[in-house]
Amino acid sequence: MIAHLLAATAALFIDRLIGDPPHWPHPVRWLGSLIAFLEKHLNKGAYRRGKGLVMLLVVLLVTGSVTLLVVYFSYRLHLAAGVAVEALLIASAIACRSLKEAGMSVYEPLKQGDLPNARKRLSYIVGRDTDQLNEGEITRGAIETVAENTSDGVTAPLFWALIGGAPGAMVYRAINTCDSMVGYRNERYEAFGWFSARLDDLANWFPARLTGFLMIWSFPGAQRSKKKTWQLIRRDARNHPSPNSGWCEAAVAFLLGIQLGGVNTYKGKRSYRAEMGEPLKEKTADDILLANRIMERTTLLFLGVLWIGGGVYALARSWIESGSFI
Repeated sequence: MIAHLLAATAALFIDRLIGDPPHWPHPVRWLGSLIAFLEKHLNKGAYRRGKGLVMLLVVLLVTGSVTLLVVYFSYRLHLAAGVAVEALLIASAIACRSLKEAGMSVYEPLKQGDLPNARKRLSYIVGRDTDQLNEGEITRGAIETVAENTSDGVTAPLFWALIGGAPGAMVYRAINTCDSMVGYRNERYEAFGWFSARLDDLANWFPARLTGFLMIWSFPGAQRSKKKTWQLIRRDARNHPSPNSGWCEAAVAFLLGIQLGGVNTYKGKRSYRAEMGEPLKEKTADDILLANRIMERTTLLFLGVLWIGGGVYALARSWIESGSFI
């Protein structure tokens, strides 16, 4: 477990230094290609829910077995080689730098007053229509992207890296990628992506809540006590259509004193998402910077908690195996 923690820590540094270079080979892109291939050949005819389960199991089996073999032979070479390979694989499963860059890509034109460019940049990272959004709504879209993905894009893969090393992180990333590609409630995917969406909900359940809680400690400028803020987060997070995303979005909303959620438009069709937080002030471009800061500080806190938990587990296991408890 200590090796997993060393690899996860190194992975964060790797991600901070290089992120996801667009022209480098990337396991998540390979996962996407495999999922797209299986979806094309299985998502038709009858029994789509069962076929979606087959797709999910194939993706998880391929991802887990390949990653496990690579890690196993790396550790057979040398402990340092194993940790290094795990670190590179875990780094490919997290998106801390990419998430920050996504927020900044909207912040920069927005700060310069270039709304058309800010709308265009936002359209690259959200599914909603952006061509008519004002500054506050552009800001909301960027903040919601950073907040929602702090858990499933950063802290959740770190959590599963603690549990299962690089194979755990990559299997989690496979689940999350399946959900992001086929886990939609529409005619094409509702049945086929049902198992992918449910398993993603389960894999993110604990990391999302721990992340939302740690966000409270990442922002010293909060206007309420930590206890009260947590109560409000719990109240509003349950109103989100996702059982997990609302915890991070509600936390960021209350910490910044803004309101997230509301009306979005998708291909001209209006959709309402439950509002979270309280509009104590107007949303501005600078709130994107604060959301990024919360994300980065929360990630470090989350890693610290993993080190504490992993250290306690390692000590307890050593104590039990030594027979000291007798």
